[in-house]
Amino acid sequence: MYLYFVKAEKSTPCGLPARSVLTSYYKSKHFKCRTHDPWNDFTSPDQTILCHDINQSMHCQLLAGLIHRRQVLRLGAVFASALLRAISFLERNWKNLCNDIRNGQLSSFITDPSCCSSMSTLLSSPDPCLADEITKICSQKCWKGILCKLWPKAKYIEAVVTGSMAQYVPALEHYCEGKLPLVCTMYASSECYFGVNLKPLCDPNDVAFTLLPNMGYYEFIPLGHNGTLLMNFDENEQVPNDKLVDLVNVKLGCFYELVITTFAGK
Repeated sequence: MYLYFVKAEKSTPCGLPARSVLTSYYKSKHFKCRTHDPWNDFTSPDQTILCHDINQSMHCQLLAGLIHRRQVLRLGAVFASALLRAISFLERNWKNLCNDIRNGQLSSFITDPSCCSSMSTLLSSPDPCLADEITKICSQKCWKGILCKLWPKAKYIEAVVTGSMAQYVPALEHYCEGKLPLVCTMYASSECYFGVNLKPLCDPNDVAFTLLPNMGYYEFIPLGHNGTLLMNFDENEQVPNDKLVDLVNVKLGCFYELVITTFAGK
């Protein structure tokens, strides 16, 4: 159960469309026309991911995840913050979701035609037993470990939990009661992928990424221990050295700001 969302597009002054890289990917043929992969078989229908209304998208994706709760092996989102937003949405709306399952009918506020069409096959018949199971779990006062209870076969949670996302780690650990590893697999930006985590099951505080030199050309700006730029002084001139350092000349124990040049020359 991976929760993915698109964002509304904007136009530049000259009329060119502007949108986030994830939205561009989800709307591209690389996502829409991808070959079926049994190891990446999402609970969310593509139409629910591509819905621009965040509330309708969230409702449908969580509903699909709950319907398949006994088959879900992995939980995740691109960023940890998105997964916590989903938990907050579930906490406010689990009764409506259970009503949908109990009645075999989608909530009336879901008006997006694509969402209605794609979810109709999942809600082909009422399932009061499943609704009762979820109601019993969600009606508990304490939601500690709620993720393990709702999706008992889940093995781990995948999301970006490094950098600014590290602040959400305690909340995620609370909702999974520390039983599900928090897996952060990759280091990337809008421009390209930088590296991978070769030890994905490590503690979030110990995550280290191995750069992939075939993804772009890497250079490094020397930093001081406090993150200040240009703190690497030339030994002879005693003036700040702002020269970029190649990957082969990076020194162990020093701090750098990463600079990348893509194959497109950007």
